[in-house]
Amino acid sequence: MRWNSRTRCAIVCLGFVLLFSTFSFRLIYLQMIKHDQYAGLAAEKHVIKQPIFANRGTILDVNNEVLANNVPVETVVADATHLTDIEATVDLVTNELQLPHGEVSEKLHTGRRYVVLKREVAKANADSLRQKLRSKNLRGIYFEEDATRIYPNGVMLCHVIGFTDFEHRGIQGVEGSLDEYLRGQDGYRYIEHNRAGQEIVLYRGQERAPRNGYQVHLTVDLNLQNIVENELDAAMREYSPKKAVIILMRPQTGEILAIANRPAFDLNKRSEAKPEQMKNRAICDMMEPGSTFKIVTAAAALNEHKFSLDSYVFCENGVWNYGGTPLHDHAAFGDLSVKDILVKSSNIGAAKLAVTLGDQKFYEYIRRFGFGERTGIELPGEIPGVIRPPQSWSKISITHIPMGHEIGVTPLQMATAMCAIANGGKLMTPRIVKAITTSDSKTISTISPIVLRQVISSQTANQIGTALRGVVSDRGTAAPAAVPGFTIAGKTGTAQKVGPHGGYEKGKEVVSFCGYLPAERPEFVGIVVLDEQNYGGLVAGPIFSRIAEKAARYLDLEPHEEIRKAIPVERVALTSSSRH
Repeated sequence: MRWNSRTRCAIVCLGFVLLFSTFSFRLIYLQMIKHDQYAGLAAEKHVIKQPIFANRGTILDVNNEVLANNVPVETVVADATHLTDIEATVDLVTNELQLPHGEVSEKLHTGRRYVVLKREVAKANADSLRQKLRSKNLRGIYFEEDATRIYPNGVMLCHVIGFTDFEHRGIQGVEGSLDEYLRGQDGYRYIEHNRAGQEIVLYRGQERAPRNGYQVHLTVDLNLQNIVENELDAAMREYSPKKAVIILMRPQTGEILAIANRPAFDLNKRSEAKPEQMKNRAICDMMEPGSTFKIVTAAAALNEHKFSLDSYVFCENGVWNYGGTPLHDHAAFGDLSVKDILVKSSNIGAAKLAVTLGDQKFYEYIRRFGFGERTGIELPGEIPGVIRPPQSWSKISITHIPMGHEIGVTPLQMATAMCAIANGGKLMTPRIVKAITTSDSKTISTISPIVLRQVISSQTANQIGTALRGVVSDRGTAAPAAVPGFTIAGKTGTAQKVGPHGGYEKGKEVVSFCGYLPAERPEFVGIVVLDEQNYGGLVAGPIFSRIAEKAARYLDLEPHEEIRKAIPVERVALTSSSRH
């Protein structure tokens, strides 16, 4: 076969047609059939979903004083695929961020596209590193805006506020229990980088703005909290108790005005805190209340009309054998009125009141006062305490429980029970949260007072209040709890300390005082509890007195007119002045 020019031309043209057809089919295959796959690969290499972090909500006291807030910081991250000089970058990052050289080198040699080098880097340090990276033309290191949680008051309110972890999740306290409100919702944006690792702003893609966390307003007044914390610290220095708790509550609403525990810890140095320092003992420590529990016994007896306040009970001259076991009083009392059973804190008198009521009815009143169940305060870790049903009582339980033995309660439960005496017989749910708002003060939720039930009649509550005024007098066990110019109602408690394996620890007692001021129109209820001390009236009473006097000044409470006339003029001036 002879090849002429026409044949050769046709073959060449056919070759070009086949070649261009192949390229065309390849382009169609890549651009249409494989488009999504290769677009995804390109996006993985050049497009990043960048989180836009929401600011965590602020925690405030009742007067909008900041208790927990955020400080802007940056997180330094690396994209190992964009690094231009690994060794130089390792040296620079190590020096600027004060990180171990080996740790940084290991992270940057992984080849991963997202490596966290250090969190919570101060703005000044981040700016210095950023500038030096640019001056040396080192690429692959990026900076993400973030915030760290700070607590301006350090130790103050540490058990109530709680803290967050490095992922900004709430741990303990209000930070934990209201995390869903405080946390907010992070946003995001899709950004594209060029080959040098710089963002191409024109190609910025889909974006969703973050929703910042809500603000939480507490019922706590930082001025009252400061009074409580200072007195608690003074008590720790003077008496050296193993543990201590003080709570102030508003009886009409159940609002917590101040609450403090010792031992405590600095929220800004929580990594140094020991487990025993982080325990909120006001709600998760169980104690035998001792004689403060006699308010429940007397209230039940009066409310059931088994006795009147002036009814007399024979107190056996100090020793009463019941169920084959002697029950002792701290003094040889004969006939005592129900009022004086509280004033003198007679164990035998309280036991006889309970015996008259009977096991089941007495148990019902204990439960009606809220013992044996959680109070419902907005804090994590609360325990219900221990109240055994009558079926499991021994023969002498009916004589020991009335004086606060054989039961386990929390300080908050005891304060809540005293609030029911102070407010006319209503059991309130304790509240630590006042409201939840947005950052621009729009209300999301307001926490209203919750009345759980009417435990006793208002008449019975007034009768118990009358008796409790006598406790804080020269005739009672808590004379040192008195506050010049005011009538105080309250009750002391001294109970043997229960050991970790059951039984009582010899020579170790828990002392307390629980009372309210002014007795005729209560503004606050306070409880003071000290572990491993003696004589509640002589130790806890004076602490309550100092706190109550300072709190009355701050709250601008007017002294009782009759008491004002009975005390020296200079003392009246001291009580009435220096408020706020």
